[in-house]
Amino acid sequence: MTALATTRLRLGGRSRIARRPLALAGLGLGVLALVLVAGVAAGSVFVPPGDTLAILAHRLLGLDIPMTWSRAEEVIVVDLRLPRVLTAMTVGAGLAVAGATFQGVLRNPLADPYVLGTASGAALGAAIAVIVPVRTVFLEFGLLHGLAFLGALGAVFLVYRLSRVGGHGQMTSLLLTGYAVGSLLAAGLAMAMYLSGTNLRQIFSYLLGGFDAASWGRLATSLPLVLGASALVLMRARSLNGFLLGEEAAAHLGIDVRRERAILLGLASLATAAAVAVSGLIGFVGLVAPHVVRLAVGPNARLVLPLAALFGAILMIAADLAARLAGEIPVGVVTAVIGAPFFLVLLRRTRAGYEL
Repeated sequence: MTALATTRLRLGGRSRIARRPLALAGLGLGVLALVLVAGVAAGSVFVPPGDTLAILAHRLLGLDIPMTWSRAEEVIVVDLRLPRVLTAMTVGAGLAVAGATFQGVLRNPLADPYVLGTASGAALGAAIAVIVPVRTVFLEFGLLHGLAFLGALGAVFLVYRLSRVGGHGQMTSLLLTGYAVGSLLAAGLAMAMYLSGTNLRQIFSYLLGGFDAASWGRLATSLPLVLGASALVLMRARSLNGFLLGEEAAAHLGIDVRRERAILLGLASLATAAAVAVSGLIGFVGLVAPHVVRLAVGPNARLVLPLAALFGAILMIAADLAARLAGEIPVGVVTAVIGAPFFLVLLRRTRAGYEL
């Protein structure tokens, strides 16, 4: 083979690799549009996709379209299902970005958004809100959502501070501290559940996750937090790529390892806390979506983060739709059925020494 032919072959291979993220993004956007329409149209009352699109165009875009639908169908689409689907999309994207961030910073393929005790803190906060005889609502957020948000952030802050006691803040110390604090918070959750009495079902509902209480007001509160945190993480994609090479290599690249690690963990935790405050605890999305994308386009965080957000949103909308069609079962049950086999395969490959 001549040198010219070899060069053309290499350039052609690079061109195909460069086009892969664009093709994946185009495919993802198409699938996202389909599941969005399906999520709004399907349910106990089926609204034909044509009417669904017409209602959305009429209400959201102000287009003058002849009404072929009933007033009840319009209320179902705009006031009930659309905020639910958009909330699921927001939560899925936020958890996927947080999962990709934790996996990169901790250099652990099994890390998920709850690895630093976020889930335990949110669950304990929600349980405390259930047993406290105070009922208040602010911007459609009750005490449960507020304490879940504060509990998630508080748990991460506590883990990070305790892991720095020795002055090093190394990854092993961070993970072990997260496990210890998570276990302690789980004990507090068990006690709160024991004391909850007749309110135990409400706690279980939060632990299993779902979007049945989604509304425009809650979406307007959580969306800026999730999008803002995710955008700031994407802006630090260079630092995240540096962490994939190891902390010493990242430092040689001019990255302030301690500062960037704290910022990335804080932003990922903020996105996670904002997501679980409105949805409850929904697992495996933050584990599955980043790995699927990484298998397709490689480890570059500039590609992984936006594509993971896209496919995390698709997965969450599809899981919520499946949960509704199955009789309003918890969404966390659906994601567990999808994610647990993936996790077992991932664990097997990790033990065998393969890189994903």
